[in-house]
Amino acid sequence: MTPESIGRPMEILLVEDSLTDARLTIEALKDGQVRHRLTLVRDGLEAVEFLRRRGTFARAPRPDLILLDLELPKLHGREVLTEIKSDAELKDIPVVVLTISKAHEELLKQQGLHVESYLTKPVNFGKFVAVVKELKKVIAANVILPSIK
Repeated sequence: MTPESIGRPMEILLVEDSLTDARLTIEALKDGQVRHRLTLVRDGLEAVEFLRRRGTFARAPRPDLILLDLELPKLHGREVLTEIKSDAELKDIPVVVLTISKAHEELLKQQGLHVESYLTKPVNFGKFVAVVKELKKVIAANVILPSIK
């Protein structure tokens, strides 16, 4: 834990190409009163550049949570997840996969790509907020985040 992490909002990276789905996710976070800073990237290559802090993302914050759509342009979400889980600096970041199919969950499990949770689109707001709040508790073991007022 660093002094910079005490009392700060949760850093969330949302990797989603659909603006409609991104808006719904953002609204669910607001409705759940999760204090956060959210960065939206719209394809798999941007996600990797953000996470590796390259180019325009050189000063990007390290996310506390990644919300990852699997059906992405340029680089599939499964490939992004493989990059995350194979990198020593990134593999401990909790990932919630946003998917349109339960089949994706089985495929990721078969490939040994562990994620913290799966949410099938359209995202159920209550379930989504509950998952984020539970992950927030796990993250709090390493980072002290503010309580919800």
